Amino acid sequence: MPSTRALKLMESSHRLLQKLTRGRAGWNIAGMPVVELTTIGRRSGERRATMLTNPVKDGDALVVASRGGDDRHPAWFLNLRDDPNVEVVVEGRPSIAMIARIANAEQRARLWPLITAKYANYAGYQQKTDREIPLVLLEPSPSAGGSHERASS
Repeated sequence: MPSTRALKLMESSHRLLQKLTRGRAGWNIAGMPVVELTTIGRRSGERRATMLTNPVKDGDALVVASRGGDDRHPAWFLNLRDDPNVEVVVEGRPSIAMIARIANAEQRARLWPLITAKYANYAGYQQKTDREIPLVLLEPSPSAGGSHERASS
């Protein structure tokens, strides 16, 4: 399981790649699309952005709260669990106001095999931990209006 420090280093490296290429690279890792998810910190109230893979397309976007198989949920997951109003950036386009929903048992039972068939690393992450790794569905927020775009602060 990667340490918090290792996760932050990977995140920083990813952001550096995007900055150096002016957003032309870094939106795909190991064949998976990457999204930038911004949540509101559950304790700080601050905006928190993280880069996540979107291993399968189911609706608008889907992210996996694996944290590399750690026994703890990732902070971004805890944040959206408390406040499901998030922003998502896809391929460097303007952010979209979205609602995060944790997949229910039926959705997870359908989606998890699709994810692990395509990306076996997720099955390995699940084997490392006793917690069930949540899947999070991201859908445009109905309150955002027609285009669902919201400016980043």
